[in-house]
Amino acid sequence: MCGIAGMIDFEKDLREREKILLEMQSALRRRGPDEDGIYLSPQAALAHTRLCVVDPENGRQPMTVRRAGRTCTLVYNGELYNTPELRRELSAVGWDFTGHSDTEVLLKAYMEWGPACVDRLNGIFAFAAWDGETLFLARDRMGVKPLFYSLTAEGTLVFASEIKALLRHPDIPPKVDAEGVAELLLIGPGRTPGQGVFRNVRELLPGQCGVFGREGLRLWSYWRLTARPHLESEADTVAHVRDLVRDAIRRQLVSDVPVGTFLSGGLDSSVISAVAAETLGERGERLRTFSVDYRENDRYFTAGKFQPSADGPYIKAMADDLDTLHTNVVLDPVQVAAALDDAAEARDLPGMADVDSSLLLFCREVRGNVTVALSGECADEIFGGYPWFRDPAVRAENGFPWAQSTAWRASFLTPEYAKKMDVDEFVRQHWQKTLAETDCLDDDTPEQKRVRRLTRLNMGWFMQTLLDRKDRMSMWSALEVRVPFCDWRIAEYLYNVPPALRELGGQEKGLLRSAAAGWLPESVLRRKKSPYPKTVHPIYLETVAQRLRRLLDDGNSPLFAVVRREALENLLTCESPWPWYGQLMRRPQTIAYFLQMDHWLRAYQVRLL
Repeated sequence: MCGIAGMIDFEKDLREREKILLEMQSALRRRGPDEDGIYLSPQAALAHTRLCVVDPENGRQPMTVRRAGRTCTLVYNGELYNTPELRRELSAVGWDFTGHSDTEVLLKAYMEWGPACVDRLNGIFAFAAWDGETLFLARDRMGVKPLFYSLTAEGTLVFASEIKALLRHPDIPPKVDAEGVAELLLIGPGRTPGQGVFRNVRELLPGQCGVFGREGLRLWSYWRLTARPHLESEADTVAHVRDLVRDAIRRQLVSDVPVGTFLSGGLDSSVISAVAAETLGERGERLRTFSVDYRENDRYFTAGKFQPSADGPYIKAMADDLDTLHTNVVLDPVQVAAALDDAAEARDLPGMADVDSSLLLFCREVRGNVTVALSGECADEIFGGYPWFRDPAVRAENGFPWAQSTAWRASFLTPEYAKKMDVDEFVRQHWQKTLAETDCLDDDTPEQKRVRRLTRLNMGWFMQTLLDRKDRMSMWSALEVRVPFCDWRIAEYLYNVPPALRELGGQEKGLLRSAAAGWLPESVLRRKKSPYPKTVHPIYLETVAQRLRRLLDDGNSPLFAVVRREALENLLTCESPWPWYGQLMRRPQTIAYFLQMDHWLRAYQVRLL
């Protein structure tokens, strides 16, 4: 993976702004520590930082190709999983290739097919292509790779893989207005699709592309989930899913550097590890697997509704069954708390607290062994694995099922900001807009419509938060993490599978379990869903509570311009009545979220409006 950044301006000579471009590039160094490069012309300035994964010699960027009097330059972050097919198509119409990098294939695909090239791509990507007159921007269908942009008051288009790089541009100050505050308190750590929290910072939507020229910026969506009749039998559906999942995993193992998998002992990561172990075994290689745990978690773990079982026995069962080279990374709770600041800087925003910081530390350890890892994110959103897909009490509520109490969230707002917004309407409008954009068939049953809407909500909102987390926490240590369940073909197919088939056998993700039969030990195949593990050691709560206590006693935190001190005092002494976000952010994580917000306000020198 890589980092990309750039500026387009049709009035100024951008060669005179090279220093700004280098500053933006420097902000992305962690994403690509192996190589870097820039392209400068009067109207275009492009920068790249590279993590070498495929064809180190011939994949350098920015990459420029000249043919038949036309010149095009590309900066690209991502990985194409259908590179061989695309190369064959392009070769058939006269293109030659100097190497086997997907970068060269992507650039020549754009030169051959123009913006329509995105319809042919299977992968995770964000890229910008400059042809001397216009800039073409595109992001992958599922939103795995990030791409932020801003149009300055002077008409310059500035884009980058991360917000921190945009903020290095002098015309993009770190301002946050009332709408940004609403994002932080009412939506966070999620974000409204396309919203960058900072004023005038936007993000290209998943499945969106656009052109910037002298007439301005024009954006359009090239893909969306579309409702179609499902005509396959149960047996054919199971076989179809099995083929799609296996193909997605096998494609995503392509690499010229060491590859491993994250293994939690849950269904999703175990399926990926099983197919990966089989595929590598065919090459005479042994799979490396990695799991995360916390000091003394076995002592303090208590089974509950949302965390019904500890991961350890299931991880061992899978590692033994697949004969992997397994590494168990054990994190210290105090270390996890100390990494909250780094996690906020990696995300450029307050995030999922220790759910972020633990992943950041875990990825750092994994990076010491491999450069690429496959992970099980997104299966729950696509196959309907979360409790709210089946809990009628949750599904009946208006609003987002992972953030059920807008009133409680709003209670943290200072009166000055509370009076600037209609909190219920802010959330309701976003929720209703997503429902209105959900494609349904006229003859869908009420249950089918409900599941489609939940799928659309989860993929457009909750899944994006998890993809943000996975990209930023892994790229902080230059670890490329791929997510096979985010293959758009799987999402498109599952969107039209009836609810009864999704839950074969009466269990969540029953269809995936049936498709994976024979790949996993029965105990793992039928294991009830258990989320990403977090520390339950009391020292973690004690550590973050002491830190918040110091903030309150000091009284000088910029946090108090946004958040009521009384609400934070209450958070220190009372169990939170609702999870802040999903089932993983209870009281310790909510405290940590506000600690991250304090650090972010200071570190980014945020100017509140």
